[in-house]
Amino acid sequence: MSDTTPSRAPSLTERRKAATQLDIARAAVELFTERGPDGTTAEDIALRAGVALRTFYRYFRSKQDAVAPLLAGGADRWRAGLAATAPGTPLAAALERSVTTSLTPADAEAGEELRGTRGLLRAAAGDPALRAVWYRVNQESEERLREVLAGLAGPDADPLEVRLAAAAATDAIRIALESWAEGEPGDEPPVRGEGSPAALAARCLRELTGGIGLLRE
Repeated sequence: MSDTTPSRAPSLTERRKAATQLDIARAAVELFTERGPDGTTAEDIALRAGVALRTFYRYFRSKQDAVAPLLAGGADRWRAGLAATAPGTPLAAALERSVTTSLTPADAEAGEELRGTRGLLRAAAGDPALRAVWYRVNQESEERLREVLAGLAGPDADPLEVRLAAAAATDAIRIALESWAEGEPGDEPPVRGEGSPAALAARCLRELTGGIGLLRE
């Protein structure tokens, strides 16, 4: 289903399931940041999230898989913001605005969530299974982004350029977050302003999309 296609509201059961998955994901991110993947078990994550171990495995195959809902949620919000672009807005401007808005924390809680992503990416540097989840979420987001961009660009848009734009935008965010996460454990890189994920992503986006005709129109 396209991100731009209206869908029914989720049922109460679906909302509860999503909330439980998100609680587990937050617990996993916290523990991976505190102890590292090697020092964290599925049992630890279930205990931190306040669920039974069987509930954990009902939703996730492994401890690394547990972080996917948190990562995917950020990508979903970004695409939803882009999909809501006002008609007639130049696509390049819409992309940059949606990217920077999604990576600029609106409040203290959002800032802590962004710092949690930083801790997770640092933990993933030494854990191939955790990196695989990060790359998978990015790939899935890129595929969904193509649908959003195709809808915004219109039926006459070159499909190859739509695909390139989706790949470039997804990689801009991925590279920005990975670059922001690098450094010593005690470092506290900014969440806003120069050197923040939003600023880095805007720079990456401009560099990666400069040659795409669709974004020069």
